[in-house]
Amino acid sequence: MDLRDFYLLAALIACLRLDSAIAQELIYTIREELPENVPIGNIPKDLNISHINAATGTSASLVYRLVSKAGDAPLVKVSSSTGEIFTTSNRIDREKLCAGASYAEENECFFELEVVILPNDFFRLIKIKIIVKDTNDNAPMFPSPVINISIPENTLINSRFPIPSATDPDTGFNGVQHYELLNGQSVFGLDIVETPEGEKWPQLIVQQNLDREQKDTYVMKIKVEDGGTPQKSSTAILQVTVSDVNDNRPVFKEGQVEVHIPENAPVGTSVIQLHATDADIGSNAEIRYIFGAQVAPATKRLFALNNTTGLITVQRSLDREETAIHKVTVLASDGSSTPARATVTINVTDVNDNPPNIDLRYIISPINGTVYLSEKDPVNTKIALITVSDKDTDVNGKVICFIEREVPFHLKAVYDNQYLLETSSLLDYEGTKEFSFKIVASDSGKPSLNQTALVRVKLEDENDNPPIFNQPVIELSVSENNRRGLYLTTISATDEDSGKNADIVYQLGPNASFFDLDRKTGVLTASRVFDREEQERFIFTVTARDNGTPPLQSQAAVIVTVLDENDNSPKFTHNHFQFFVSENLPKYSTVGVITVTDADAGENKAVTLSILNDNDNFVLDPYSGVIKSNVSFDREQQSSYTFDVKATDGGQPPRSSTAKVTINVMDVNDNSPVVISPPSNTSFKLVPLSAIPGSVVAEVFAVDVDTGMNAELKYTIVSGNNKGLFRIDPVTGNITLEEKPAPTDVGLHRLVVNISDLGYPKSLHTLVLVFLYVNDTAGNASYIYDLIRRTMETPLDRNIGDSSQPYQNEDYLTIMIAIIAGAMVVIVVIFVTVLVRCRHASRFKAAQRSKQGAEWMSPNQENKQNKKKKRKKRKSPKSSLLNFVTIEESKPDDAVHEPINGTISLPAELEEQSIGRFDWGPAPPTTFKPNSPDLAKHYKSASPQPAFHLKPDTPVSVKKHHVIQELPLDNTFVGGCDTLSKRSSTSSDHFSASECSSQGGFKTKGPLHTRQ
Repeated sequence: MDLRDFYLLAALIACLRLDSAIAQELIYTIREELPENVPIGNIPKDLNISHINAATGTSASLVYRLVSKAGDAPLVKVSSSTGEIFTTSNRIDREKLCAGASYAEENECFFELEVVILPNDFFRLIKIKIIVKDTNDNAPMFPSPVINISIPENTLINSRFPIPSATDPDTGFNGVQHYELLNGQSVFGLDIVETPEGEKWPQLIVQQNLDREQKDTYVMKIKVEDGGTPQKSSTAILQVTVSDVNDNRPVFKEGQVEVHIPENAPVGTSVIQLHATDADIGSNAEIRYIFGAQVAPATKRLFALNNTTGLITVQRSLDREETAIHKVTVLASDGSSTPARATVTINVTDVNDNPPNIDLRYIISPINGTVYLSEKDPVNTKIALITVSDKDTDVNGKVICFIEREVPFHLKAVYDNQYLLETSSLLDYEGTKEFSFKIVASDSGKPSLNQTALVRVKLEDENDNPPIFNQPVIELSVSENNRRGLYLTTISATDEDSGKNADIVYQLGPNASFFDLDRKTGVLTASRVFDREEQERFIFTVTARDNGTPPLQSQAAVIVTVLDENDNSPKFTHNHFQFFVSENLPKYSTVGVITVTDADAGENKAVTLSILNDNDNFVLDPYSGVIKSNVSFDREQQSSYTFDVKATDGGQPPRSSTAKVTINVMDVNDNSPVVISPPSNTSFKLVPLSAIPGSVVAEVFAVDVDTGMNAELKYTIVSGNNKGLFRIDPVTGNITLEEKPAPTDVGLHRLVVNISDLGYPKSLHTLVLVFLYVNDTAGNASYIYDLIRRTMETPLDRNIGDSSQPYQNEDYLTIMIAIIAGAMVVIVVIFVTVLVRCRHASRFKAAQRSKQGAEWMSPNQENKQNKKKKRKKRKSPKSSLLNFVTIEESKPDDAVHEPINGTISLPAELEEQSIGRFDWGPAPPTTFKPNSPDLAKHYKSASPQPAFHLKPDTPVSVKKHHVIQELPLDNTFVGGCDTLSKRSSTSSDHFSASECSSQGGFKTKGPLHTRQ
């Protein structure tokens, strides 16, 4: 079994004895002088270490850490993440690493190191042995560059003389392998003798007889070579001196001697007495003892050799632990050329003179010699790797290790001479903040020697207690208009931790821009001037944070209430209040409410109101601000009232302010529009065929003596424009052409125009007839006036073009009669229809003439239910119409052009052009046919007015409240319009043609049709 097998067997036995899950051993072999970063091995791969946690099945991140002694220059390095081992920049020199040791080729030069695997859950201690193989990095060298040898002149041929051997720090085949004599001059040769120890001794062979008298000195060179690759060599000068004859050399009694001496032998102790004899006599028999050239200098320093007696003694203290075996070569020379050689092996025996050594290498790096642990560290936290050793051997070198006293730490053996220092229980900073204990290593010698190592462990406080406020809610009060920097309070919190974990800093939370807080003292001050009217209460948080890692914090709520001062005067919502009341508002009615505010609080905001300069026209409630009238309003007498109101608060001293109040008397819509143009019902406008679209062909103009929206008018064509030839501007009343007239449009056109105001709550309206004669000329005016009179018999909802055409063009009438004659069936139907209508009209005229003069009629209004989904339609008062108008209505088919059909019966007053009188009194109800529609929703009378007379062809006169026009009665119709929705001054127009239609003596027959 060689040495390597022995090491492997020892490692196997150690692994069987120790916990394989904690301690394992690896052996690697490398060559010396390797460059940096050369891979040596892979710990997880070589030990088949899994990175998977067997308990949880999750991947773990292992850390590989080389356990090294402080100050050591590491020869290898270990990757902390992968566990790979690499060489470092510190070159591994085998000769330096194993200097002083007698390593033969079969012996190993190695060094050991330890690697730990963290974390604790995966902890392992790996002991690694790295065997360093020799490389040929040293050349063999002779002891001296010049070697002197003396050879007697009577030396026989083939006589041999030893040459000092060359030495090579390398081993094995890299050591000395070959000697060569250069320039031997055929007198000398060279032979190599190999000793039992494997050393090669060169010997000089005399090949010719020597004659000192002829030549007494020979100078040659000797070369030595090793067996490495590349081969290294060196040379020395070999100088041979031929001496006189001494033919007997000394002889030792024993050529090999082995002695034992204890390492504590005092200086001067005899080791061995060597004795050599010489057969010569005289001076040639005088023997001198010297150390051979192969004796190491260190050995020569430890032992002294008496040159005369051959006694070897101890001249310096021995240390077995440094060198246990010394091999000494002693030469005995009588002056002849060949001395006698004896080899003395001195074995230094062990005594218990070395105390155990404690090598304490920290896994947790200490600070100034103290290891700092957190109180939250778990049990079995690794602190240090302790290696104990003893340079002594056998019993003297057997060491035990223990902790001197009871502490929450223990030593866990991982190898025979290595221990892990671990925590044995949970640590409590509050119980004990610091531990100081000794680790004792004691050998088994007699007497026993021991060594101690002091370990200091300080616990670090864990920041596990947040700061606690004395009050979780801090309530303060401060008066407004304070000075900046005003002290408010001191906020305080405590922390049960210690050190920096108990150092508290304070910080304001959001919404605290009006405050400053001293971070150290907790003093809270006001950074701004408070204004209670802007903000009465401040609610914010204060954070107390310690300086632990991670820091802990807690919060307290701070409520600062700002106390009021009377620093604000009452403030009206308006500097000038304007109220609008109807002129018919009764006395003691509420006309408005004065609103006033005071930004102060409590009594400072209690406001009373009073009127300053009113003549008892109004009464003001001093607390509610309600203004009530003390007079009856008449807009014609006084349209507005103005006075000042004063507001006074209840502060000390009181503050006040004033505002102006204006009561505006609003107009009531009690006047209908009055037509100015056209001047009469018999007038007409000529529309030439050459007129272009967009040109104004007629104007309708009316005025309303009311004010505001009650006087705003809207013009709408409600009948006579079913061809869409004309268009009326709803604002100006200008009638324009929509398209160029065609020959089929020639003739008289009658437009029924409704003029309605935008009054509220009831809209009033007036109807006017506009006649337009489409032709190139109007040569026969009397003919046109005759057509106008005849159109009065045509219902207002029908186009007069069909009935007026026979009067306009006799040729056209003839053609029409011929066509009618060819269609007898159509004529019969038309005849029957006309007959029925004539009978109905005759009965209606008779009934109308039996009623009083020219009183207005108001048809019963039917309740419509077709728009009840979103609002209920309001019923309007029935309209008063001229006594010659009869209205019937059918349901509309179109939202814009509602079907209108009517018949006008001219009374005797109109035929005689006499003065007609309007009677605004109530009219008797009119009975309608069951299926006739009610048009009263479009044309309803306004509130009753005083009666007035119209004279034809008289100029218009203007009075205070009414504009009176003089038109023939057949051109003026007065009515009312429903308001579908309540409107304001900014509301859109609700009175379109779809909402208002003519109201008069109509009978509806069918819908109107627009021009296609």
